[in-house]
Amino acid sequence: MKEKIASAISNYLKDWSLFEKIWLLTFTLINIYLFFAWQDSWIGLTASITGMLCVVLTAKARIGSFYFGLVNILAYSYVAYQSRYYGDVMLNMLYFLPMTFVGIYFWQKNLKNGGEVVVRSLNWKDRFIWFGSSIVILIIYGLILTIIKGTLPFIDSATTVFSVIAIIMLNKRLTEQWFYWIIVDILSIIMWVYIFITSGGDVSMLVMWSAFLVNAIYGYYNWTKLEGKQNGK
Repeated sequence: MKEKIASAISNYLKDWSLFEKIWLLTFTLINIYLFFAWQDSWIGLTASITGMLCVVLTAKARIGSFYFGLVNILAYSYVAYQSRYYGDVMLNMLYFLPMTFVGIYFWQKNLKNGGEVVVRSLNWKDRFIWFGSSIVILIIYGLILTIIKGTLPFIDSATTVFSVIAIIMLNKRLTEQWFYWIIVDILSIIMWVYIFITSGGDVSMLVMWSAFLVNAIYGYYNWTKLEGKQNGK
């Protein structure tokens, strides 16, 4: 049985680069260490590890990312609710959760041999339209979160709005999604640093978002390379 499990893992990781293997192993070990060192919650550790598996598979344009994402959504929503990041909770449960199934459907229709999805990019005009619209919505939603006394309302709003845009682009297989994920990850690190400083908890969330930022930068690089390869460039 152990040999079969080891063989299955080996076959699954055979097309992973050395960077991808080191990245995932490093942040997983850091998470486990901090879990014991800071006596963090099991739900936070679960959210962090499944989140890392989700994003690294997304960077590789693999549909398996959505299945780890389902677990991450549920676990992360609980942790965010405990910290009064209501924008994050609403984003995950009312948007990320149903959009995960939408993403699975559209990615399955655009898979290449080996399970890799076909990727593409927007033109510059569409890029400006998407970004300008997101700024307007961000301001409006930030005012709403201020009224209900959310924590860091405009930063919470920015992560929510940019995540909505990024998920739409993810489901449409657009490389530009990584630009939005990078912004979301930087702002989310700020949010969880604030929680860590004020309460001393949820260190797994801080590690998770730091890992996400590293992955988003790599994801942009890898999707650009994949698009070029798929278009014969």
